[in-house]
Amino acid sequence: MTRFQDRQEGERVVDFYMIRDREVKRASNGTDYLNLTLERKLEYIPARLWDATEQHKQALIRRAVVKVDGVVTVYRQQKQLNIQRIRLATDEDPVTVAELISKPGLSREELWHELRMIIEEIQDETLLKLVKTMLGKKEIRERFTTIPASKATHHPYYAGLLEHVVEVCQSILQLSLIYGTINRDVVIAAAILHDIGKVAALHDPFAPEYTDEGEMIGHVVLGVELINQTAQELGISMDEPILLAVKHCILSQREQDEGATSFVYGPKTKEAILLAALDQLNGRLNSFELMASHAEERWTYSPLFKRKMFTPDND
Repeated sequence: MTRFQDRQEGERVVDFYMIRDREVKRASNGTDYLNLTLERKLEYIPARLWDATEQHKQALIRRAVVKVDGVVTVYRQQKQLNIQRIRLATDEDPVTVAELISKPGLSREELWHELRMIIEEIQDETLLKLVKTMLGKKEIRERFTTIPASKATHHPYYAGLLEHVVEVCQSILQLSLIYGTINRDVVIAAAILHDIGKVAALHDPFAPEYTDEGEMIGHVVLGVELINQTAQELGISMDEPILLAVKHCILSQREQDEGATSFVYGPKTKEAILLAALDQLNGRLNSFELMASHAEERWTYSPLFKRKMFTPDND
């Protein structure tokens, strides 16, 4: 698949996209136009639809899937798509929203299968029952396996949260072989549930925005509230030491993405130290990969890292 940034000025593009964002603006000649951000396979493409009609304004909204016929133009040294024709996708079109906003090669089904196998690594009956019960709830499972891990910072795509959780868990399984005194049950359960609050903090997987609860409370506290609620349903005491250990791991997350807040003075257990480190490592490496995939030069400034990063593959 050819990246938009690799296309040449004047090249025609015909493809399906999801409208990530849109603005109605007024041109110098007094007509309205649509300033769009189109999304496909983690590429965000600026596009313009000139002489927008009222029908365009009503139909071309955020999250709409559209078929676009346009030409690559350059404005102020930035490539954009000048739309010649556009229509909404129909049920007969060979495209879905999930396909457009997924990471190439990512399989939600395979990741879910992998996570189910990881869950079986938990030996403690209390934690095993807690995790299985939480992810066994359809409303939680459907969102947990589809929403991104963040809006923009890391894993910001369909099923990104699931991928992030599986990757962190896989790292923990490997490192627990080296750090033999780590309580594997605690850190595995905490890794699986550390971002569970995002099912309540994010609206939907397609063009995610934060809910009022996500903005005001944050996904960390929302996650612990969900854990407490499930524990009460199962008759697990709030004073259960192993439950306390899991919640400490979750509450001592570092501030590494939108909505994350550290509510305690840093990790105070081995398990919390390990989870915090691997959570941050996984998020930052994914952020770097996304930045590098869109970079056009050898050195690229990263707002996350607050410095230029070396991306030689884009020479």
